[in-house]
Parts: sequence; C-alpha cells; structure tokens
Amino acid sequence: MVYCPKCGTQNPDGSRYCSNCGAPLMGERWDKDKEIDKKCEEMCSGRGPAGKIFWAIIVILIGLWLVFEFGLKNIEGLPDWVYNFSFWWIIPVLVGLAIIIWGVSILVKR
Repeated sequence: MVYCPKCGTQNPDGSRYCSNCGAPLMGERWDKDKEIDKKCEEMCSGRGPAGKIFWAIIVILIGLWLVFEFGLKNIEGLPDWVYNFSFWWIIPVLVGLAIIIWGVSILVKR
C-alpha cells in the first residue's frame, strides 16, 4: 500500500495519484524510474546506441552490395549503355542508394 503524503490515505500499489485528494503519489521519482527502465530496456534489447550502429552498418553494407551487384556490374562502358539503354538496372541502383541513405540517416540520428 502507498500512503498519500498530503492526506495520508492508503492507495493501491502502483497508483500515481491519491484516490482521495488527487495529489501525486510518486512525483518526479515516478518519471525518473520510468526513464531509467526505458534506457535499461533499450540497452538490453540491442536498441541502444551500439545496436543502432550495428544495424546501420548492416543496412549500409546491404545497400552497397545491391548497388555493386545489380547496378554497376551491368554498366560495361559508356557507348554500350548509351546505345543499348535498358532501364531495369536503374531499379536496384535506386533501391541500393535509398538503403545507403537510410543507413546513414540512422547513424546521424543517434
């Protein structure tokens, strides 16, 4: 049971406000505890800074692989690609570049 610091009324555990007078039961401590729990959960689940960097690197590598494997390999020389233009190779290049940009934005936002 949690007692109200203002009126002394007993309240159930986990209550944020007094059922009698409405005064906050936990105050700033309640919010700080939740913030600490959130940070701990992020660090333990891999969503912390190290996890974001890891996934950003993975995303960038996948994007680079797509650009090189499906885009740049198909461009043999300027004359061939100018005269025998085929648009299908543009799609993986654009997807690869989008993935690279997304990965870099993940790194920048951390």
